[in-house]
Amino acid sequence: MSDRPWVMRTYAGHSSAAESNALYRKNLAKGQTGLSVAFDLPTQTGYDPDHVLARGEVGKVGVPIPHLGAMRRLFQDIPLSEMNTSMTINATAMWLLAMYQVAAEEQGAEPEQLAGTTQNDIIKEYLSRGTYVFPPEASLRLTTDMIAYTVNNIPKWNPLNICSYHLQEAGATPTQELAYALSTAIAVLDAVKDSGQVDEADFEKVVGRISFFVNAGVRFVEETCKMRAFGQMWEQITRERYGVQDPKMRRFRYGVQVNSLGLTEAQPENNVQRIVLEMLGVTLSKSARARAVQLPAWNEALGLPRPWDQQWSLRLQQVLAFESDLLEYEDIFDGSHVIEAKVAELIEGAQAEIDRVQAMGGAVAAVESGYMKSELVASHAERRARIEAGDIKVVGVNSYTETEPSPLTADLDGAIMVADPEAEAKAKADLEQWRSQRDQGAVDEALEELQKLAKTETNLMEATLAAVRAGATVGEWSGALREVFGEYRAPTGVSGAVGAAEAGGELRAVREKVQGIGESMGTRLRLLVGKPGLDGHSNGAEQIAVRARDAGFEVVYQGIRLTPEQIVAAAVAEDVHCVGLSILSGSHMELVPDVQRRMADAGAADVPIIVGGIIPDSDAKRLEQQGIAAVFTPKDFGMTDIMGRIADEIARANGVDVG
Repeated sequence: MSDRPWVMRTYAGHSSAAESNALYRKNLAKGQTGLSVAFDLPTQTGYDPDHVLARGEVGKVGVPIPHLGAMRRLFQDIPLSEMNTSMTINATAMWLLAMYQVAAEEQGAEPEQLAGTTQNDIIKEYLSRGTYVFPPEASLRLTTDMIAYTVNNIPKWNPLNICSYHLQEAGATPTQELAYALSTAIAVLDAVKDSGQVDEADFEKVVGRISFFVNAGVRFVEETCKMRAFGQMWEQITRERYGVQDPKMRRFRYGVQVNSLGLTEAQPENNVQRIVLEMLGVTLSKSARARAVQLPAWNEALGLPRPWDQQWSLRLQQVLAFESDLLEYEDIFDGSHVIEAKVAELIEGAQAEIDRVQAMGGAVAAVESGYMKSELVASHAERRARIEAGDIKVVGVNSYTETEPSPLTADLDGAIMVADPEAEAKAKADLEQWRSQRDQGAVDEALEELQKLAKTETNLMEATLAAVRAGATVGEWSGALREVFGEYRAPTGVSGAVGAAEAGGELRAVREKVQGIGESMGTRLRLLVGKPGLDGHSNGAEQIAVRARDAGFEVVYQGIRLTPEQIVAAAVAEDVHCVGLSILSGSHMELVPDVQRRMADAGAADVPIIVGGIIPDSDAKRLEQQGIAAVFTPKDFGMTDIMGRIADEIARANGVDVG
């Protein structure tokens, strides 16, 4: 008898609740068996669409859901009592789950019928994704409250999806991915146990509802071994550390999104076979098979996938599950000496790293000290250097670059989907209408009660549900808690990272160029690396900062989530010679010109501005026509070359002859 296939999802959401709802219903009709909701960055970071930091970000990388009315529209005509819904949401997870519960109740569903997952892994946000809001301890308290509430009230819900996905994208080796994800699990389970909110007899249920969300890279044999190692280590931790007796409660349950940032802009048709290989790494081994799989589309390195692109990725899963014989066999790797040896090696390395983190005081302490972040930045820098040196081959990027014209990209502007350009204006108008129709007194009262309880040890889920029902917004809920918990800026990991300081003749030549230009100008060249808006994908910015330092620049990098005004103020105060902006969220056409205008207003129009990110070719040309010195996209993988180009732009702006 064949196994049942995994839950098949497509990570989706854009522009507005109504447009995303139409997309969901279309995908479900094509055979998708679960929903995976992508929220926009303002929703993820606790800002309403009319906040200054939300400018250019509304509806870009996901759907804006600031209030209950939007949540109702998102799931209109989709029966939530029958759905398995995954929500990629962390800092504001409590708020989104509360809105989901209320929307479901309005459909007639009971909380105990609801099935799905809130990602809610806040620790990795400080390390990789950057959509944190509150300090680590306060964030862990919200996670603990949610876990306790769902175990007691929404028993089929997974309240925490420990997410090693972004750790791999931030540079984690398989050993680090194992160690840091499991260290996070230990931190959360210890916090729930210490809170006293769950009876000792029910603690097995807490462990049983913890799920994981992992990355699968293209080295699919190693990825298979990583997943087998995850299962074995989780079995040991749950049995020995927490005394879980029921084998079902010890099962390692995970979903997977295969590696999106490993997809290439150059020869993007190669991404299809990369996606298939990555899917095999988490499906071939029956004992370590994913419970849910979502695949990116072939063109995600170019921009937002179209419905047809998402359909192609769904069909990849369906062909494997229903046309191949994969599900007819027991685990095909059992008894393999090669697999067993690799799994043992990964477990040994990961356990040593877990012990190191525990000796520091656990995952939260390792975040606050900057240890885990600097380790990831260093790992990423080492891998980048090996790609540039050709030690790691990336087909179409640093090897086999000869290519025929691709019919898939003959029309680059048509090869991706463009989010509704009016999404932000529509979201603001909707927000204004929502506020005008609610009982403001009830909202104020609910938020005041939330703040009062936040100063105690009371579980905040009921107070959050009350705020949802009163009509509060995500920005108001987050703002109320910000006043109690405070804001937080995570360590960047850049200062302690070892980059490519000895990367050979190419880097030495750029160092000499940077030094020579600086001597001609009578100063050391200074580069500001800025992350405007809410885009928390800081990996590229961190690697540019590390390589610029290696190339001889003085680097100013203050981390993520800055307004254009803050970036310009820093550029002027530090008297920098170039401003580099990193934007991967699609907000470049709003934020880059804003920085450019403010630089001119500050009397610094002669300072060259460069931009890097996932930027369509037509937008890159427009930015360069508007005076941006250079635009770099994922195809520009040679960071030392980028350093040389930055030096040239500084020399040109200052009238220095570089020969």
